[in-house]
Amino acid sequence: MLRRLARDRAGNTFAMVAASVTPLLAMVGGGIDMGRSYLSESSLQQACDAGVLAARKKLGSAAAVDGVIPDSVSLVGNRFFNLNFRNGAYGTEDRSFVMTLNENYSIKGEASVNVPTTIMHIFGNETIPIHVECEGQLNFSNTDVMMVLDTTGSMSRTNPGDPKSKIAVLRDVVKSFHAQLEASKPAGTRIRYGFVPYSTNVNVGFLLKSGWMVDEWHYQGRRAIETGATLPQPVYETTTSYVSGSKADVGPVLMDSCPASTARWTTLSYSVRLDGSEQGQTKISGNSYNCENSDDKYTVTGTQYSDYIYDWTRTMTGTEDQPVYRWKYDSMDFDVSFLKGASDGDPMVGGSMFVRMQGYPSPSPEMMEAHFRGCIEERSTYEIDDYDDVDFSRALDLDIDLTPDPSDPDTQWRPMLHEISFVRKISSDGSGSFWRPPAITEENYLLADWEGFSVCPTQSRKLTEMSASEVSTYVDSLVPSGNTYHDIGMIWGGRLLSPTGIFADENADLEGSPTRRNLIFLTDGETAPRDVSYGTYGIEPLDQRRWSERSSLNLTQTVERRFTVACNEVKKRNITVWVIGFGTSMTDMLKDCAGDGHWFEADDAAQLNNVFSTIAKAMGELRISK
Repeated sequence: MLRRLARDRAGNTFAMVAASVTPLLAMVGGGIDMGRSYLSESSLQQACDAGVLAARKKLGSAAAVDGVIPDSVSLVGNRFFNLNFRNGAYGTEDRSFVMTLNENYSIKGEASVNVPTTIMHIFGNETIPIHVECEGQLNFSNTDVMMVLDTTGSMSRTNPGDPKSKIAVLRDVVKSFHAQLEASKPAGTRIRYGFVPYSTNVNVGFLLKSGWMVDEWHYQGRRAIETGATLPQPVYETTTSYVSGSKADVGPVLMDSCPASTARWTTLSYSVRLDGSEQGQTKISGNSYNCENSDDKYTVTGTQYSDYIYDWTRTMTGTEDQPVYRWKYDSMDFDVSFLKGASDGDPMVGGSMFVRMQGYPSPSPEMMEAHFRGCIEERSTYEIDDYDDVDFSRALDLDIDLTPDPSDPDTQWRPMLHEISFVRKISSDGSGSFWRPPAITEENYLLADWEGFSVCPTQSRKLTEMSASEVSTYVDSLVPSGNTYHDIGMIWGGRLLSPTGIFADENADLEGSPTRRNLIFLTDGETAPRDVSYGTYGIEPLDQRRWSERSSLNLTQTVERRFTVACNEVKKRNITVWVIGFGTSMTDMLKDCAGDGHWFEADDAAQLNNVFSTIAKAMGELRISK
């Protein structure tokens, strides 16, 4: 029996199966537990990615400046993490998610959970720890940002609830916007900034080549003419005698500009004698200057007074016949070639000219100095009757890419000379009516510049990389003044940003890497032109280049239709247009220009800051960097 039992192998299989059960359980259990661990890790990584991306998208300019993650950002990041990996998912325990802000302003996330084992705990492995890392970054490719900013007079007002004026708020927000973009900029990436402040016109003249400006242009001026008559005028003799103080000659000195006189005359005594002669005593303190312009330089002479006191007597010695003058108001041609550089390729150099337009017409009109401040009159155009079919071969002002032909004045721009452009026949009190023919009179008609209807904004800036201090210095120089002409701001914002226009060489893609182009248009009000203004199209009722009082559209409608044409031309250059209404409701014109998702309303400083932060984030490419 024992020998038979030894030879019987029927029970060996059971023994072998019993012996293999333990390793089989370990293999199967390990597979199940590892599968759950892998699934947990994959889902945890996705949740981590979602959390940091949401947080980085929420991160605003304040965080970029302060270097901390605000509670609102942490709340959003944690919410997205929790939604993608719920507490207890897959039976996990001890869920944890922590975010930190890196030096490059990316947001790093670390997430961990413990996966309880089902079978492996038999072998002493009760949990499997899972740890993942992630990083969200707002990345910028090469980017150009042109800011077209309304700097009209209403920007000096303050929105309800704000402690600062609108222009002061705008300065702060633009600085913060620049800080946010620069903080998110990866190494090797170019972000350039440009500015076009606009109101009644724009200041772009010194950005242009001399060949792009005319040699001669006509202005609505005035000059003194003799009437052929004479009138007896009294002739006086004045004698003086020194009392005290001192005076000394100044110059001659060659200077770039004519200095303002600081001399002050104070009458110490005055009386009239029985014979009608006058006498008195006067004190002078300060410097008095005389300037002679030549070759864009000034030869300056003058006198320096130090409490200089003298007695004087003025006696009429007779009369003499002098010619009687009157003003002739008319469109007058002037040589403006002296404002240009030596060659067509040189930049404009500027300067001023003297014209006999000041004072009273009789007995002797005085010289008026007219300065080129940088503002320009637009090139040739026409009164458009069908805005769905604009003839750009005639509306050269709306062709934002056309390069001027130095031999064709129609294609060139014209320098604005604010001090010699008179509004015929409108008086300074607003009375009178526009009169296109020449007018001969002794009256002083309105000079738009005297009444603030011909301001010249801060000089525009072409696209360039700018430091924080450069941006700060520039925006702090913005001064609110003038009326609202939206069209000229959009036209020149497009010209300075276009990759195919007059600055194509400077605006081309960098080394074949595509450039994202953005135009941010900010205004605080609706279109508000003035017919008495001397602006980019001259004095509109007199020059009638694009509009007249007989037009089917009023001046406001004309400006707005042309704004729409200009905006559409800008967008054809693959430029993203953003439009912001600051302290004002957006009009349909502005909304249509921007398009859905690209227009915003901001009632105060906080809302404006949020709008710029939203635009900054939209310009970037949100991505996972780890």
